[in-house]
Amino acid sequence: MSTVLETEEHQALRAAVAALGKRYGRDYMTTVIREGSHTHELWAEAAKLGYLGVNLPEEYGGGGGGMAELSIVLEELGAAGSPLLMMIVSPAICGTVIARFGTDEQKQKWLPGLADGTLTMAFGITEPDAGSNSHRITTTARRDGTGPDADWLLTGRKVFVSGVDIADATLIVGRTEDARSGKLKPCLFIVPRDAEGFGRNQIDMELHAPEKQFELVLDDVRLPAEALVGDEDAGLLQLFAGLNPERIMTAAFGIGMGRFALGKAVEYARTRQVWKAPIGSHQAIAHPLATAHIDLELSRLMMQKAARLYDDGDDIGAGEAANMAKYAAGEACVKAVDQAVHTLGGNGLTREYGLASLITASRVARIAPVSREMILNYVSHQSLGLPKSY
Repeated sequence: MSTVLETEEHQALRAAVAALGKRYGRDYMTTVIREGSHTHELWAEAAKLGYLGVNLPEEYGGGGGGMAELSIVLEELGAAGSPLLMMIVSPAICGTVIARFGTDEQKQKWLPGLADGTLTMAFGITEPDAGSNSHRITTTARRDGTGPDADWLLTGRKVFVSGVDIADATLIVGRTEDARSGKLKPCLFIVPRDAEGFGRNQIDMELHAPEKQFELVLDDVRLPAEALVGDEDAGLLQLFAGLNPERIMTAAFGIGMGRFALGKAVEYARTRQVWKAPIGSHQAIAHPLATAHIDLELSRLMMQKAARLYDDGDDIGAGEAANMAKYAAGEACVKAVDQAVHTLGGNGLTREYGLASLITASRVARIAPVSREMILNYVSHQSLGLPKSY
């Protein structure tokens, strides 16, 4: 894929991460999944090379970059067949929120570990009856006592939380009561994995991935006052400071997966011969692959725009672009995987080529962290100014 819009530093980062991904590849990922293990080796090496914390502040051991750099890392690992899903969560969402809004103590405690990979943090927002609608979240936090040093008690449920079993803590989106209005407002809390009352149950998924999905039950989880991230009155701002990177990184995840599938299909179309000619010489094969390539390139352009806007501090502009990038990448990923499998025919369903499992995995980019329909709602309301239907 073309990199003419990227700096020399970005191109060098892309090449270096691609080389790392090639050393692991799809075989590594499928082995990890088959054994029910985790991608500890790849995670540790990516961290050692400075890739996991490339977006975090230099004073805390990070690379001092932003979403532009982190999205390159995830995209290239995905294009090699070894995407690290927890990159979307730990450095992109949690690391960004703590770096922007955390107290000095929270930054010192978490950011160096998130940067060097020795600490991992999960993110819990989705609820059984609310989805990702922050206005319907019922997980609530209340003070046990008065004064700024009083403990918090956190109660509620979360679903589809990735990697809780390997995370040192989970950044939980809850709601607190505004004393002035009586209304609930969103707030973020750092909940340690071993906190009393913090239970988890693994969700049985058809999707096979190293990162497991969990339902969380918070039963009066007692947290110290300093577990609250940032300002109690800046909840929505802090929440969306994490959700925009989540959408940008999900776009990178989808683009990487789409590139991997397309690469397999192109290689097959070049070499597979029927009637004395490679099947790629037939337009019925070539044109759909060319279309998939175009869609992935266009998705990447929007992802780069979203990353640039976010890194420049334009949260409103980044919100629109990040949603569009996630939508475009999700569609492009699903279509690329589908066309790749179709190009290989029966071989596309074999373990040898490693594409069949992506039929399910590619849907993640369409569904999570927000569905394509909700993105269309966002664009129709926010970008086009059309009235809401709800």
